[in-house]
Amino acid sequence: MTIAVTGATGQLGRLVVETLKTKAAPEGLIALARNPDKAADLGVPVRAFDYDAPETLAASLGGVETLLLISGSEVGRRVPQHAAVIEAAKEAGVKHIVYTSLLNAPNSTLGLALEHVETEKLLAASGIGHTVLRNGWYTENYTMGLPAALEHNALIGAAGDGRISSATRQDYADAAAAVLLDTGLQGKTYELSGDDSYTLTDLAATLSAQAGRDIPYVDMPEPDYAAALTSAGLPAELAGLLAHCDVEASKGALFDDGTQLSTLIGRPTTPLASAVATAIG
Repeated sequence: MTIAVTGATGQLGRLVVETLKTKAAPEGLIALARNPDKAADLGVPVRAFDYDAPETLAASLGGVETLLLISGSEVGRRVPQHAAVIEAAKEAGVKHIVYTSLLNAPNSTLGLALEHVETEKLLAASGIGHTVLRNGWYTENYTMGLPAALEHNALIGAAGDGRISSATRQDYADAAAAVLLDTGLQGKTYELSGDDSYTLTDLAATLSAQAGRDIPYVDMPEPDYAAALTSAGLPAELAGLLAHCDVEASKGALFDDGTQLSTLIGRPTTPLASAVATAIG
């Protein structure tokens, strides 16, 4: 079986390729990347694959049986990009597509959800066998801000007391690899989230314990949090998106008490304390 991974130079895609390499022969894997030069170190065949160049996609999928379609990073552009990939997969004779969607996408209040729902509809109408991995929040979405929290002696956010059932990118990469390699796991929709949930106050307490000093959580109004993220160097659109997601988290949008992720990967999801330790070195 030939497996191809889109977005292979991205944070999730690279982990999926590296995980697959430990379980399957590299010659059976293909890395698809907008800039193939950035994938040269992956140690597998690489093909150019630009979501915004639809006329080139089918040729890059030649001989591919199973495709991991990692959702595009350009919010607002995902539906046409994903539609182009799905059409190219049909033309190339791809037999199965695995897609990274969003936790509880049809009922989610996150602004990110709509494009995932539309993509799931495109897959259902495509006639191609498909599996949907509805990934929950990445723990790294929060732990990437911990060095700044240490520097400023405060962890900021807008999630209130909302509980967050996140997992690390490696957890989600392991789940994707499991589904790509086992046809018995395909053809389903999985709601994927961490085994345990936490509040941002809990995250601050975990950080404090590891740092040996008190780092409090400071809850902020959505506009103030977005402005703080922008001043820290994030693009305004991304800052606004993260602030919105935090507010929705305060209402339960990032919480899930299922265990489908740990069941898929055959181990508990990565504990919060381990993810914090990795983030602060």
